[in-house]
Amino acid sequence: MKTLFLLVATVLGASTLNAQSKYESGMTKAMAQFEAAKTPAELLSSSAMFERIADAEKDEWLPYYYAALTNNMASWMDEKADKDKMAEKSIALVEKAELIEGSNASELYCMRNMIASSQMMVDPMSRWQTYGMEAGKALENAKKADPNNPRIYFLEGQAIFNTPEAFGGGKKNAKPYFEKSVALYETFVPASPMHPKWGKEEASEMLKQCNQ
Repeated sequence: MKTLFLLVATVLGASTLNAQSKYESGMTKAMAQFEAAKTPAELLSSSAMFERIADAEKDEWLPYYYAALTNNMASWMDEKADKDKMAEKSIALVEKAELIEGSNASELYCMRNMIASSQMMVDPMSRWQTYGMEAGKALENAKKADPNNPRIYFLEGQAIFNTPEAFGGGKKNAKPYFEKSVALYETFVPASPMHPKWGKEEASEMLKQCNQ
């Protein structure tokens, strides 16, 4: 009987390792494709790849997160894109991630901020009251979930940087947020090689622009 138990445990352990290895292999390939992407079409291809991994795994939030991130990035990059339609797609992906992972809510709130920001930029004057407030609320929730997430302050700095000085924006007002983001990146350690780590170079570049 003891031998049977050991055999079953060995088989189950091997199956778990094989499934994990398959997931990690798929994510490594998808991450490499994402990092090499330079066009909206390449980003959308990465998004589709991440979504296929997510649908296959069912209990992993990261593929859905990256599927939303790359889809949103493609929306920003493509001036002719239907940004509202792409935002709906990104929101659906984030909602799936939220159902799986609650402890990383800070990253998902940051993602919601980015989506709302892209929706607002379709028509800033008429959409500020709706999507501008939504984007700001998402960052406040991100801070409550993890105040040491450097991406929060990078995104906040970006919003202020692109806001006219007459409304409290501009380089001077954005600079402290980029400084905080850069400082937090110095000690930031992702939970795994696949967890979000983007933003450090961008935050440093924005800080340079504020100092010019």
